[in-house]
Amino acid sequence: QLVESGGGLVQAGGSLRLSCLASGFTFRIYGMGWFRQAPGKEREFVAFINWSGYSTYYADSVKGRFTISRDNAKNTVYLQMNSLKPEDTAVYYCAATYGTTWRVDDMNYWGKGTQVTVSS
Repeated sequence: QLVESGGGLVQAGGSLRLSCLASGFTFRIYGMGWFRQAPGKEREFVAFINWSGYSTYYADSVKGRFTISRDNAKNTVYLQMNSLKPEDTAVYYCAATYGTTWRVDDMNYWGKGTQVTVSS
């Protein structure tokens, strides 16, 4: 099970920190990703972190503004979002994969999502 938290309403330029608490599987051996889906659009990749936390990858649209991290002792993955823009508005989902790729179809477990709304 994956449970996201930390979403909300923020003004453009502001920051939010999303958290995702995992249970029911061996979190420390899974790669973790964040995805988002805006109304009328397909779910898209945002960020990925490998099982150890040493490798991270980002979508070009968030590179330099968002940071993914994880705490394996707490079974939690985070997404720090800075310099938020209205186009970041979406439902944000965390997901887990036993593999090393991070396409939507590659993920084994999904959370239910948390809404992030950025006002202009």
